[in-house]
Amino acid sequence: MTHYNYLIIGGGMTADAAVRGIREVDTKGSIGVIGQEPHPPYDRPPLSKKLWRGKPLESIWRKTETLDVDLHLGRIVQTLDLSNKRIIDDQGNARSFEKLLLATGGSPRRFPFGGDDILYYRTLDDYQKLRTLCKGKQRFAVIGGGFIGSEIAAALAMNGKDVVMLFPGEGIGARMFPHELSQFLNQYYQEKVLPGSLATDLTRQGEELRLSVRDGRTGTEKSILVDGVVAGIGIEPNTALAQNAGLPVDNGIVVDEYLRAGNPAVYAAGDVANFYNPALGRRIRVEHENNALTMGRYAGRNMAGETTPYHYLPYFYSDLFELGYEAIGLVDSRLETIPDWSTPYQKGVIYYRQDRRVRGVLLWNVWEKVGAARDLIAEPGPFEPEALPGRL
Repeated sequence: MTHYNYLIIGGGMTADAAVRGIREVDTKGSIGVIGQEPHPPYDRPPLSKKLWRGKPLESIWRKTETLDVDLHLGRIVQTLDLSNKRIIDDQGNARSFEKLLLATGGSPRRFPFGGDDILYYRTLDDYQKLRTLCKGKQRFAVIGGGFIGSEIAAALAMNGKDVVMLFPGEGIGARMFPHELSQFLNQYYQEKVLPGSLATDLTRQGEELRLSVRDGRTGTEKSILVDGVVAGIGIEPNTALAQNAGLPVDNGIVVDEYLRAGNPAVYAAGDVANFYNPALGRRIRVEHENNALTMGRYAGRNMAGETTPYHYLPYFYSDLFELGYEAIGLVDSRLETIPDWSTPYQKGVIYYRQDRRVRGVLLWNVWEKVGAARDLIAEPGPFEPEALPGRL
């Protein structure tokens, strides 16, 4: 049985960041990484962004293997034995540890129909499968109007594909953006958007796919013939391993401010970790790159002996054709929104207000303001709506 000073379950960006954090504090300790994918850690955002704009595939690799670490790829950890501080993977291999990081991420939500004919877009293999499909196919349906759906629809359209986009809400990004901005995006994506639509079935007809769609308002149904279907309908955090080991789980793995997961030898970070953020005064779980990289590094350094609290408020970003944004905090359309447009729907700042405090900021084609937005969210206020325009 191989023994590691530091063992990391998960092979994504969080794992890579943790390895780097460990190495900043401990240059000699043994590190093992167990990843479910067959690939070493890579940057995930380019899969729906820059790789579709011509960035080479080799640019995504994080080169974790250069950090004196053992990578065990294509493995799934099935047992976490905390009393003996060891794990057992799906090939029967046992490995023991002194400190453990759970960076298990999440798994895509799936429909009860369609099987493998629906591509639930999340991994490098998914990107390569869609790229291969694009070589000979033209018509695609994208299910989901959120982060992944809006990016993939734009990427396919920019690569000359015919795309129809369907989602149950009234507009693209309706959970994040104010109604007017969401409706603008519907028009911006032109006529091939089906708001308020539910995918109900998918059947194969030779080389084509017949997607059944129900209008959420009228209940009427119709079918769309396409060559490929891509779905981005969110993920569920992978908490089963932690839960079975008796660690605290509640919308992710619950961690303290030092990212310990209910056991002094076990930490959690990234998409799967539920942590308290002082600026927001609440627990959150964040599924974005900035959190994965920053939280992973904190976890690694703390595993290696530091005791630095994770009070960081992460941000996220997206590209939608020629538009782009950065966002931080609670970007939730259910909150009061105060727009401050330089040019309506083209450039501006939207403030999200609750209990007379700024809880989130959307920077729409406005750049290099994330730090100032983070500081504004941390301010206790109170802020009246008329005082916010011009702050950023």
